[in-house]
Amino acid sequence: MKRISLVFLTVVCVLLAAIAPARSQRPRDVEQQVNALLAQMTLAEKLGQLQQLDGEANGNYRPEHVELARKGLLGSTLNVRGAQKTNELQRVAVNESRLKIPLLFGFDVIHGYRTIFPIPVGEAASWDPTLAERSAAVAAQEANNAGLRWTFAPMLDIARDPRWGRITEGAGEDPFLGAAFGAARVRGFQGADYSAPDKVLACAKHWVAYGAAEGGRDYNTTEVSENTLREIYFPPFKAAIDAGVGTLMSSFNAINGVPATSNAFVLTKVLRDEWKFDGFVVSDYTSVRELINHGVAANEEQAAAAALNAGVDMEMVSRSYNQFGPKLLEQRKISLATIDEAVRRILRIKFRLGLFDRPYTDEASEPQSLLRPASLSLAREIAARSMVLLKNDRNVLPLPNNVKSIAVIGPLADDRRAPLGWWAGDGREENTITPLAGLKAKVSPQTMVLYAKGSDVTGDSTAGFEQAVAVAKQSDVAVVFVGETHEMVGEAASRSTLDLPGRQLDLVKAVQATGKPTVVVLVNGRPLAIGWIVDNVPAILESWMGGSQSGNAVADVLFGDVNPGGKLPVTFPRSVGQVPIYYNHMNTGRPPEPENRYTSKYYDVPWTPLFPFGYGLSYTTFKLSNLQLSAPRIRSADRLTVSVEVENAGTRAGDEVVQLYVRDVVASMTRPVKELKGFQRVTLQPGEKRRVEFTLTGDHLAFWNRDLRFVVEPGEFRVMVGSNSRDVIEAKFEVVER
Repeated sequence: MKRISLVFLTVVCVLLAAIAPARSQRPRDVEQQVNALLAQMTLAEKLGQLQQLDGEANGNYRPEHVELARKGLLGSTLNVRGAQKTNELQRVAVNESRLKIPLLFGFDVIHGYRTIFPIPVGEAASWDPTLAERSAAVAAQEANNAGLRWTFAPMLDIARDPRWGRITEGAGEDPFLGAAFGAARVRGFQGADYSAPDKVLACAKHWVAYGAAEGGRDYNTTEVSENTLREIYFPPFKAAIDAGVGTLMSSFNAINGVPATSNAFVLTKVLRDEWKFDGFVVSDYTSVRELINHGVAANEEQAAAAALNAGVDMEMVSRSYNQFGPKLLEQRKISLATIDEAVRRILRIKFRLGLFDRPYTDEASEPQSLLRPASLSLAREIAARSMVLLKNDRNVLPLPNNVKSIAVIGPLADDRRAPLGWWAGDGREENTITPLAGLKAKVSPQTMVLYAKGSDVTGDSTAGFEQAVAVAKQSDVAVVFVGETHEMVGEAASRSTLDLPGRQLDLVKAVQATGKPTVVVLVNGRPLAIGWIVDNVPAILESWMGGSQSGNAVADVLFGDVNPGGKLPVTFPRSVGQVPIYYNHMNTGRPPEPENRYTSKYYDVPWTPLFPFGYGLSYTTFKLSNLQLSAPRIRSADRLTVSVEVENAGTRAGDEVVQLYVRDVVASMTRPVKELKGFQRVTLQPGEKRRVEFTLTGDHLAFWNRDLRFVVEPGEFRVMVGSNSRDVIEAKFEVVER
């Protein structure tokens, strides 16, 4: 009996060891495996690990990939997806190559794989990072079951210029909010162990300052001081690394004259030496070869040396490393140690992913994992919680349940593609619920829903105005859906204007002129200049590009089944001429004064935003009062508790996002007028009061000084708490010397 028990115990231990996640291995064991494998590799095989090649748009691998995988000359692919396709190519790498090193399959799973969630800037409007973690977890599960083990997300670029199309992919203009959402998305994609069968490896991008592109023009150069890099653009990436992100992607742009793809300061000094990041860096699409266009390399040979020596480990699509690596090594323009270290970083991640133990995907699991009811329900919930009520005069919203007729108007009212955004993963239009469909499903059979497209998003035709006006006149309320197409946002979609494109504004004016109560719902990926609408239309809802379930979510909010509680993660300007405009700006020597010409403002428009950062209304009203600090003065090493009383003074349950801002009043360098240092989204019943607490530490008060030291300087600080960055109540405290 004892012998049987021992045998049974031995079998159990062996089985547990076999199924244990690869990352449960001790780091030393992984390093031993990496070094043992590295010692067996030829130079060609090493350079092969540094190569990532693109598959076809439909997910197929290319014919040449098979032979490269067989020879051990391919380390990774992007866009190759589907369990069957990835398994076919993986079998070649694992069964037919000399060293049997598995491939790493990557794809742009930005805000969903098949179940598409709101675009990231929209999701950030929820001010609830737990939602981002949950949506990323669903995306990871669907992607993993489709054979993917790596996503090129989250995008962590801070964007202060809404002309830049890729503002849609990040969390907006603030580094504190961006860091919170970045870390949450990393946790959602990777979990505690990214070798798990429902997780994928995350990639923080774009490292770094890509969102500071001059003129808001994609791929353009950036001029950013090191202080600004460290205070604005670095924090979300540091948060992602602290959350365990396995990879980073270098950005397209130059930073102060040095392209990010050959920038040793950001790739090695900061990333490796200061932050001790031990994952790998992949270039962006052909950005190694593009060093020639930047003018820092005369040819691909020089480009390969510059990027590899700076710290880019894997080359995406272009083939400079593979083609010129042997020659560069022979000429001693790169070292074998540099190549080995890049390979070591990539192999380390592959071992941590468990690829060597479990290189294949269960093909039967793929269809079962897509568009699960729970995933669709979550997509609907997040889309609704991400919407921002910008205006609601005369309580036009929520619509009454007994409304007899609704006019649904606009080019985006029944558009299946726009809600998916530019980066739609492997989402399908046929799975999208449009606003028209959502509203029809919401109302009773007795409610008449009339639809008119009215106009296209672009173009000058007004031929559909007559029908739009007609259906508005026949209805009790008109809901007009306007904004941008999916092609107008995302990569390579910079705009020179923030106005509604085409004749959409004229369509809104025509509907508003009927005298019927009008609601404008924005479907867009960036802040828009909508001054006339704000001045004239009673109700405005920012719905963003809300994903697969956006239509149902819009209906939930319009009818009050969900009370909107979202807040803007980015400032809305009055005019494109105000751009860049952001809440955490520095003061000038002549701050704006209405009656003084010689102060910093505009001659023709107010200098203030149309809607401030953090702004958003509700179907109920909230009051913030009784701001308290735990002490009037502290030392830099102390903690300060800030608390405020929040009351739901209305008649509906609702959410308020309580926002904490800090200002260093006098410092050795100019400091922002306010900086977000805390936020909480709370749900309160009618009449309910709650005291919300925040804790401030030295890290919240410190800044990078003239000597590039992260310090807290003694002096006066102001604490501001409010429902947005403009409408706040204040208190002050003092930081004293030790």
